Amino acid sequence: MEEFQEVLTSRRTIYRFKDDPVDRNELEVAFMAARNAPCHKQTNPWRFYVLGSEARGMMVPEIERLAIKKANNIETVDLENVVARAVRKILHPPVLICVTSLKSPEDAFREQEDYAATVCATHNLVLSLWSKGIGCQWSTGTITRSNAAYSAIGASRDVERIIGFIKAGYPEEIPRREKKDLIEIRSYLD
Repeated sequence: MEEFQEVLTSRRTIYRFKDDPVDRNELEVAFMAARNAPCHKQTNPWRFYVLGSEARGMMVPEIERLAIKKANNIETVDLENVVARAVRKILHPPVLICVTSLKSPEDAFREQEDYAATVCATHNLVLSLWSKGIGCQWSTGTITRSNAAYSAIGASRDVERIIGFIKAGYPEEIPRREKKDLIEIRSYLD
């Protein structure tokens, strides 16, 4: 149990990855962990799409457009570097996973519960990968709300909602982060 606690408390968001490939078996183990997340009414609303180079490439024109639009709101910016950096964020990670949650337009409460369950499944995935030395970053940028992302994964906005992209790979470095003191986040009430 101490080893599990160490996985929970040591996990950090990874921003830079080595070029080393991630074995598909490691991904499958992580997807099994995701599948076992808590889920009210057993709806299993999560979907995980592992994007290869072709699917990633489908999003590049939209990523470029969004980066230019964002950069136009900044006075002093090197547009070429901003665009290249945005594209690199999608093309460079050894693994890119698009995470969706099924929609329930007729039941807002169910949709909220399903979103929460999908977040739990995603965290199980991330923790499972971390236990194998594979780091992740969960990204919820503008591309998650773009038609290009839905096209890249072959999903319908009417059926699924993209909740983010998980970038995964072996960390180049593990950032150090200070966490809030327990007294700041927890209260025992009588």
